[in-house]
Amino acid sequence: MNKLLEFIEIETGENIEFSVIWLHGLGASGHDFEPIVPELKLLSRPGVRFLFPHAPIQPVTINGGAAMRAWFDIDSLNFEARNQDNEGIAASVALIDELIAAEIDRGINESNILIAGFSQGGAIALQAGLTLPRKIGGVIALSCYLPMTEAELDTVTSDKLQMPIFMAHGAIDEVIRVEYAEHSRDKLKARNANIEWHKYDIAHSVSNEEVDDLSLWLKRLFGM
Repeated sequence: MNKLLEFIEIETGENIEFSVIWLHGLGASGHDFEPIVPELKLLSRPGVRFLFPHAPIQPVTINGGAAMRAWFDIDSLNFEARNQDNEGIAASVALIDELIAAEIDRGINESNILIAGFSQGGAIALQAGLTLPRKIGGVIALSCYLPMTEAELDTVTSDKLQMPIFMAHGAIDEVIRVEYAEHSRDKLKARNANIEWHKYDIAHSVSNEEVDDLSLWLKRLFGM
């Protein structure tokens, strides 16, 4: 096993039963979503461990080759013209799998582990949740899209598609247009995926209303 990604860790209680691995967006870091933990207003029981890993630093084509934290390379915001970095996506999915394995070693049931992400991190969260040979508890996909092709999605088993997915997007997102997220949502729903979908009148960001909706979804999953 490679060295685990460095991460920030926050726990909501003493007896930890759940883990949420939360992936930041392009050019950010694990600190980006650290403040969301108290905003979710989770109860202290059962305890939840949040991990906010820092993506590896690598050159990003769309930013002139500048090195920054990124889960994979991007060469265009035009989804019709871009060359998808499938190798980089697969490498990041493998890194997340190592974090999941480490949480299992710490005593967390595989079904009590969730993967969350925003933007590029959300794309990895969806890809990992649907492709890793694990039965995790759910995926949170914010302001993102599913990188998988139709053919690849056809190989995802029906039991995997029953995994709870919280998917949300801004109606005026200028970075990842909402129609890309809706297309991903529709591809998943056509295969009877277990999706809760939300759209908000925001840009490429997260709103208070979105956090409140996510809080309710998480509390249902955690039995709070």
